[in-house]
Amino acid sequence: MIDRILEERYELLELIGSGGMADVYRARDQLLDRPVAVKILHAQFKNDTEFIGKFHREAQAAARLSHPHIVNIYDVGVSGEDHYIVMEYVQGSTLKSRIKEEGSLPIAAALHIAKEIADALHHAHTNNLVHCDIKPHNILLTADGHAKVADFGIARAVTESTMTYSGNVVGSVHYFSPEQAKGTIITPKSDVYSLGIVLYEMLTGKLPFTGETPVSIAMKHLQEEPIAPRQYRQDIPPVVEAIVLKAMSKDPNLRPDSHELMIELGQAEHMLATDTVPSPDPYATQVLPRVQGTIAAREAQWEPEVAESEDAKPFLRSKLFIAGLLLVLMMGFGVGAFLSFGRFWSTEEVAVPDVTGKQMTLARQILEDSKLRVNVAETYDATVSPGQVVSQSPEAGSTVKADRLVTIYVSKGGEALEMPDLKGLSKASALDRLQKMGLKVDSVYEKYSDDEPGTVIGQDPAIGSKISKGQKVDITVSKGKQTKHAKVPDVTGASLDAARSSLESRKLKVGSITKQKSSQAAGTVISQSPSPTSELEEGSTVDLVIAETETVPAAEPSASKTERKEAPKENVSADEQKAPDRGGNDAGKSR
Repeated sequence: MIDRILEERYELLELIGSGGMADVYRARDQLLDRPVAVKILHAQFKNDTEFIGKFHREAQAAARLSHPHIVNIYDVGVSGEDHYIVMEYVQGSTLKSRIKEEGSLPIAAALHIAKEIADALHHAHTNNLVHCDIKPHNILLTADGHAKVADFGIARAVTESTMTYSGNVVGSVHYFSPEQAKGTIITPKSDVYSLGIVLYEMLTGKLPFTGETPVSIAMKHLQEEPIAPRQYRQDIPPVVEAIVLKAMSKDPNLRPDSHELMIELGQAEHMLATDTVPSPDPYATQVLPRVQGTIAAREAQWEPEVAESEDAKPFLRSKLFIAGLLLVLMMGFGVGAFLSFGRFWSTEEVAVPDVTGKQMTLARQILEDSKLRVNVAETYDATVSPGQVVSQSPEAGSTVKADRLVTIYVSKGGEALEMPDLKGLSKASALDRLQKMGLKVDSVYEKYSDDEPGTVIGQDPAIGSKISKGQKVDITVSKGKQTKHAKVPDVTGASLDAARSSLESRKLKVGSITKQKSSQAAGTVISQSPSPTSELEEGSTVDLVIAETETVPAAEPSASKTERKEAPKENVSADEQKAPDRGGNDAGKSR
């Protein structure tokens, strides 16, 4: 297609780029004798009437934009079957090419480029045009380092690495917003999200979300939070990181609009350019340097003048030092008062607005609009998002002189710590250690264990986890061994063996056994202690009383049964009467 002339006007000189939807040529406008860039759609889109109509309508809308950081569109037309756009020719490279070459850009350069992109987007959004495909490939860099946004209006048609829902292309998968991923309504804040990703990539040299498929990347836009840029690059100021993460908020309502983003980027760029270092509050407690060297110097300086009076040396040296110190303090007080209290001789007074919880750049603007000067100091606070104001001095509502210096303390997030090992410590010792580390105890749980009651047996986060100062921690404390209880069964009326078996089934034991005379069968349980339905610890004993057979006294035996007394027999000798009756009846018979 080289050496071809479109519409007898645009001479194509060389192919300078090719994308998913079109080829770009360096060309010359023969009518106006100026270099231009001509984008010609690929052949597969030539017969798509719906696409072509949308392409021309949005390209014509983009042609109405006129801004120093937007590539101007000069003409839109058709030559034969070729649909083309004629635009400003920018001699330079794309932002993507620079990121590939350098990895990550200097912070100042990244802020400058992002601010110019935000400025261009603000102009487009004011004219009711959403770019929908902000990415480094569509940002051209001029030879002097300025940014120009390209492809306004045609990005919705189709681009490389795009996602399509119901036939509608909604943006480049690595850079598009969550609402584009869901296929819902696209707003100007969709461009802000994409610019946040571009700034992230410029600062770190990495994309926040990557994956093997476009769908997996789209899901990360919807569900995952990006790794904080400062984890890749420690020299990124916390306020810059806060700007990036705010622009990349999942909820569009939490993102700044393009104008607010431009202001925040400009203020951050200004702070970096002027090397603004947060100065201390003049009324904060300070540690003064030692002054021995100053005293020694003054001794050396004044010694010749008082050499004739050695006794006067200590006295003069003390007076001179005190006088000098007082002079320095008075001058310091005067300067501090002038700087801190504003116009020293002014009578104008202003009320200090409340800027706590606001982003640093917005807080600065509010205070400066109230005729106050701003000093920014950073502080660790895990409960306040990085870049937001934690506190201020003077407090909100105070009445001060105009130009008074107001110090705002901006959160750097939580100070990085490592979770200590609390296991085995007493509850009191663990709480004391956490407090000294600046950590907060959220919940204290209790749990039965074999450990000593009151000792820590669990913690969340785990030992060695990376945490932040101010973060909440949960601990679990031992309640000691768990004591199990059993209900005492009713064993009265049962045999001793049956009672023993019933108690053992409940993990109870037979205690003392007492026998008691009873009319019940021997060995039968008469009573028990504790009584039935009582609860005892497992392993406890139950005392039993069992029946013993009652003894019945024997009856007095009768004489006829126990003793037989016979009268002496007649005609029998005494010897015969005494002799035992050995023969029984035979003895009688012998008589």
